[in-house]
Amino acid sequence: MDNVVLSPSFYKLVLFFTYLVLDCINLTINQRNYLLLALLILIWGSSFLLINRSLLFFSPEQVVGYRLLIGSFVMIFIAFLNGKSLPGSLLPWLHFIIFAIIGNILPFLLIAKGQLSISSGMAGLLMAIMPLVTLILAHFFIPNDKLNRYKIIGFVLGISGVIFILGPSLNDNNNTVFGILLVLAAACSYAVNTIFATRLPSYDPLVASSGVLIVGSVISFLIWPDILYLNFIDLSLISGLSILLLGIFPTAIAMVIYFNIVNSAGATFLSNINYLIPVVAFFLGALVLGESIFWHNLLALLLIISGIVISRFRF
Repeated sequence: MDNVVLSPSFYKLVLFFTYLVLDCINLTINQRNYLLLALLILIWGSSFLLINRSLLFFSPEQVVGYRLLIGSFVMIFIAFLNGKSLPGSLLPWLHFIIFAIIGNILPFLLIAKGQLSISSGMAGLLMAIMPLVTLILAHFFIPNDKLNRYKIIGFVLGISGVIFILGPSLNDNNNTVFGILLVLAAACSYAVNTIFATRLPSYDPLVASSGVLIVGSVISFLIWPDILYLNFIDLSLISGLSILLLGIFPTAIAMVIYFNIVNSAGATFLSNINYLIPVVAFFLGALVLGESIFWHNLLALLLIISGIVISRFRF
């Protein structure tokens, strides 16, 4: 498994989507939105695969620190090109610290540590529980966002899917219960971050993304100073390329695409990613890394996604 690299089909897929993005100028607004949505799903869905390959050389702490550092450089450059400047007052930076810890450092670390003992596809599948956890938290912390019967049914289905994963994992050498719990904790951290983002003041997307990544990278190198020391002689091409792509695309570029879609098509249109990212992550792991697909994993994926769909029903 350690010698597996990204297959040529993966690179062809990336080049194909890159060509389409460059050709966006010839598309209608609606076509452009769907293209960007597909690109965002591919980028975030492939992040678990890139983490898997990065961990062949880097420690979980190094994966967190360097993806944030690379991402911050990319976002600063993009913000500069768009004429944005970072806040000069203290309060926005205090908010950025909260977002950096809860929405970046903590979940990034939990996912990376979890993927030491579970497959990339399993990690992506488990992250599907995040919107369902957000429903429960929103009931208590966001006014006018209370639970209804559809949300409760959706949450129960999602939890049932997790149980279908946990049971067989007790006898599965490829995925450990501890690794699964770490990734589930990361999903909960993302859910908490979503609540904070709703409750705290909103900022310009490019400014906020840049500020959060800057703060996150600084904190990472402060709490893990040893991640600075790397033996580049032993660094494999696949791990080096994976950490670079992880910092550029899922950490930075995806945020630009995310806010572009929100501004152009709205949050409801964007919510479609919750159904598809776990599917992409799960099957990319099987297609590119040769990870096993079991019937109980497919059933769990179906239950969790069904839970998300039902939770969005209206009276």
